[in-house]
Amino acid sequence: MTGASVDPGEVVALAQRLVRARGQNPPGEEAATVAVLAEECRRRGFEVTLDEVAPGRANLVARVGGGPGPGLLVVSHSDVVPPGDGWSGDPFSGDVRDGRLHGRGSADTKGGLAAAIVALSAVDNTVDQPPITLAVLVDEEELGLGIRRFVRDLSTNSHSACLVVEPTGLQPVIAARGDAYLEITLTGLAAHSGNPSDGRNAIHGMAHVIAEIEAWHDELAASPHPLCGPATWSVGTIEGGQATSTVAAHCRITADRRLLPGESAGDVRKEVESRLQALGLAARGLTLDVRLTMDMPGFETPVDDPIVDNVAAALASAGAPTSSPTGWTAACDGGFVAARGIPVVVLGPGSVAEQAHRPDESVEVAELATAARAYAALFRHVGKS
Repeated sequence: MTGASVDPGEVVALAQRLVRARGQNPPGEEAATVAVLAEECRRRGFEVTLDEVAPGRANLVARVGGGPGPGLLVVSHSDVVPPGDGWSGDPFSGDVRDGRLHGRGSADTKGGLAAAIVALSAVDNTVDQPPITLAVLVDEEELGLGIRRFVRDLSTNSHSACLVVEPTGLQPVIAARGDAYLEITLTGLAAHSGNPSDGRNAIHGMAHVIAEIEAWHDELAASPHPLCGPATWSVGTIEGGQATSTVAAHCRITADRRLLPGESAGDVRKEVESRLQALGLAARGLTLDVRLTMDMPGFETPVDDPIVDNVAAALASAGAPTSSPTGWTAACDGGFVAARGIPVVVLGPGSVAEQAHRPDESVEVAELATAARAYAALFRHVGKS
């Protein structure tokens, strides 16, 4: 297979194998998917390295081309979110019906990953070909263990640009929000509920915290990023108290704070502490604790960066509909790469809004083929001005 020639049937067959390999996270079951990827990449002549990030959870790095230059980095992930309820069939069937590949991960992002691997086979794997590195990382859907390990060895000059394979409907994404998980705990004093004033009710205090977060979310809506939209708040879980007849001495919530490009999760945590303390929690006899449990940076690539033009040209050569670079409300591993000074574009088949993380996830087979052609055209361009 040479040039931009790709076999759509080959893309679908590989995507089916990947979907059927499952890879749910949590609890971190990427091993079977990584085994399929390693076998497939070695069969195609790629140089393959496995790096165990946690027991049974290995990042896969495959390389093509031995020429000079920093080359191109391609990033994807091997995990999928659990299927959950509401499916009309087997969540891991990998069946093709009505022109669509079905199953958890078909859109996010095993269909795009299969397209990228087949496209890499369309590259001349010689000493004259500038290097292309494919990094398929674990734990993207949870805490980012894989990308955090991988970027330790990245520097500004390690790669000329990065393509992140995620479902964007084949619209190039040049800016994306980041994400921060915060755990907010209030500690009070237990007492008999017959005399609640003897205690310090943490649940009552947390009601004020949640109201403040909701008001903060509304404030953020007034200052949207031109491509990514506004930063947001969402309270995801709450637990506290020990019995109905006892004043609650404890309450904890977890909250998701979407970050705009350039925002620091650490700065957000400090702002949370300051804003919540201003609610008078100490005067209520409550102790506040705020912990940052996960952070993923956002990013923004200048529209005039060469990778943006190269992606647009590759899409045009593949016959994809013309679309302007846009932003993404989702977060992805690209922010960690961009933080190392490497320009990032996110591009892939499928819809993050309409298919990813939902029952009956699927992706259009024709879109997988277009993605593979576009990736092949982009890969072939690596090293050319």
